[in-house]
Parts: sequence; C-alpha cells; structure tokens
Amino acid sequence: MPTTPIPILPALPTRPAVQTLISFLEHEAHPMIVLDPDYNILAANIAYQRQFGHGDQAIVGHKCYRVSHHYDLPCDQAGEHCPMKRAQELRGPDRILHIHHTPRGPEHVAVELRPIFDAAGAITAYVERLEVVRSASAKPSGEGLVGRSAPFNQALAAMRRVAPSMLPVLLLGESGTGKELFARAVHENSEREAGPFVVVDCSGLTETLFESELFGHEKGAFTGAIARKAGLVETAQGGTLFLDEIGDVPLAMQVKLLRLIESGTYRRVGSVETQYANFRLVAATHKPLEAMVDKGEFRQDLYYRINAFPIVLPPLRERSDDIPLLVNSILQRINYAKRKLSVADSAMAVLQRGVWHGNVRELRNVLERASLFADDGVIRAEHLPALGQARPVGKRISVQETGTTLAELHASFHGTRKELAATLGLSERTLYRKLRELGLD
Repeated sequence: MPTTPIPILPALPTRPAVQTLISFLEHEAHPMIVLDPDYNILAANIAYQRQFGHGDQAIVGHKCYRVSHHYDLPCDQAGEHCPMKRAQELRGPDRILHIHHTPRGPEHVAVELRPIFDAAGAITAYVERLEVVRSASAKPSGEGLVGRSAPFNQALAAMRRVAPSMLPVLLLGESGTGKELFARAVHENSEREAGPFVVVDCSGLTETLFESELFGHEKGAFTGAIARKAGLVETAQGGTLFLDEIGDVPLAMQVKLLRLIESGTYRRVGSVETQYANFRLVAATHKPLEAMVDKGEFRQDLYYRINAFPIVLPPLRERSDDIPLLVNSILQRINYAKRKLSVADSAMAVLQRGVWHGNVRELRNVLERASLFADDGVIRAEHLPALGQARPVGKRISVQETGTTLAELHASFHGTRKELAATLGLSERTLYRKLRELGLD
C-alpha cells in the first residue's frame, strides 16, 4: 500500500541529516513531528496526521505551541513546562505530560522530545513523539480518572513513568482522592494489563481473617473451613495486587506480608506446602506511615519495601479548577432515572469554594443529595449543604463580585449571621433587613 509523503515546509530548507530523519519518521507507527529551534513544525508523519490532524487545517509551518495548545507564546511563557527549552538546557531528551487540543477535544498527551545535533554539536532540530494517555480524561467522563489541573497532571505523569516497571507503588493521599482508580491505571499501563487486578481491603480485617483472605486456607484449617479456598495472592497471579489501606494491616501480619513481598512465597493457612506468588504490588494509605514507623505501629522494613515509588494524590481543595469537570462527570454517572442534570453557575461557585475534607467522594455525595431537590433538573446553591467554605479572616466579598444572589449566599454560607454580615461588609442590622425583605429572616 503506497504511503503519503510527509509534508515538508518549503520555506524552511532542511539539512541533509534532518531530511534523512524526516524520511525515516514517515514509517514510524507513533505520531511524531520534527521541529526547528524556533518552534516551527518542519514535518509531521502519517501517524500524527491521522491522530492529531485537523482535517484540511495546515500543521507544517506553524508553531508547535499554537497547534497543540492554541497559545500565542511558547509553553514556558504561558506558565507551563516547555520540553524544548528543557531539552536545550539538558542537551538531551525531556518528557512531559500536557493537555493538547485534538480533533476529539482536550486530551492528556505524553510528549517526549529529543534534540538532533549537527557535526559541530549544535542543535539543528528536535523530534517530538506524542502518545494520547487513555488512563485519564480531560473532558467530562462517565468512568475512570478525570482531571486537568497541574497537581492532577503531576500525579498522572508519575503514574505513567512507573507503570511499565515492576517497582512497588505506594499511593498516598486523603480518603476520597481516587487511590483505587490510580492503582487500576498503574495496572492498565503495565505489561500485566491482561492479568487480573485484585483489590485487598486491609481495613477492619482481624489477623486470622487477613491471613486467610490473603493466602487462602486448607480444608479443616479452622472452624468453618469446609473446603480449600484460594487466597487473593493466588487470584492475582500474573496481574496486580492492590493492598488498599495498608496502614491498617495488623503488626503480626506485617512480617508475613514482608516475607511474601521479598521472597515471593507464601503458605495457605493450615498447609506446609510453599506456594509461589507472581504479582505486581500497589499499596495505598491515607495514614502517615513514617510517623507510624516512629511510633512502632508499622514495620520499618516493610515501609521501605513498599515505598519504592511513592505518588502523592492531591486533595480536591488543591485542584479546585477540576471541580466543574468532576461535577459534570459525576452527573453523567449518577444520571437518576435518565434525568439530565445540570448545575447553576452560582452553585458551581459554591462548590469550588468548598473545603472538601472527603474529597471526590464527598463531592459525589453532595451532588447525589442535591439532585433529589432539583425537581427541574437544575442543582442550585440552595440545594447544597454547608460546605465549610474557606475564606481568609477579614476578607470581604460583594454579592455582585461572586455573581450569586444574597439568598444563595445565605443558603450556602457556613457561619453565623454576624460573620456573614462581616464578610459582606454590612452591619448586622442591614443584613437582617435585607434578609427579611427576601423572606429569609
């Protein structure tokens, strides 16, 4: 089957080495482009044209940051990491995860950029390899990880780096930050993707029950063991074992867990036969394991074994820019009685000011509750519970600035009427009069 030649910018003559490179990339399966040091796209291979091309819109001859980000300036001047600048400083490759504009809308794209040198050692061009990240969505999605803020992207980029290896991963973060979703993403981006993904909930398991669940047991091993049972370690053969809330593992079991991880062997309860394990380990906790080690509540040797590659998942209050995206994704997922739900702008502003101690899980609970009051399908500020909005002491706001009505602000404000009056810069008497006029006294 004949291939279409890569378009080359006529106005920018290429050196022989660069021309040879362009010809080679024509047959690459991954989307790739060639750039000059001034950010101009010299060429784009067929895979790039298929995946990132915008119909008849020209790509060659345009600035890479204009095509990928719709920026008028290079990424570093727009507040983002610029791989070209970094590769120039390092005189070597650089990798970054960016949000790109694609024919399918905004998407996470993993970018690897490599400089090309001439005989004198000067950088004459760059080759950029791109790959769409399927593990997360930068648009509202009915399933999986969703986000596009800088803290979220940092965690996603770390996941992408470690997933292809066999290093144990430790996911750290508050309850409700999506640790199981990130663990599943590690599995799906590894060579064990076709194998099982097995979750072990370590919370609330007694020592005896934990050992039986993890390692399995033989018939007659204890009262009620009427048949041999395979443990979750055996179930995870060839796949990934996810130990959720590993900080809750009983101390007496931690030594057996350490032996499993270090030797890859275990025994079923009631058996003397050695079994061989074959799994990738991902663990997660919201507890401060280092402090637990200092107090003797968690084994130091186990901590260092599971902490080979820690990833800190950001709390929702640090990624408030993602809240509209998460809200629309959650509404897709709950979708009660096939009812289309939306959120009023004033309610969205309240949600973005929330403290969210329960993170995404709490956000979902709030939206599910509010949807029951949204008879016309629109969730408004008065449908939301008090969210403990954080605001600096003494900081005054006006209703006009926030775009909310006084009734909406009154319904969502977490504090006394005196504090609300101070926040609005009104006397308590004036606030009382205004509320009385609205029938809210």
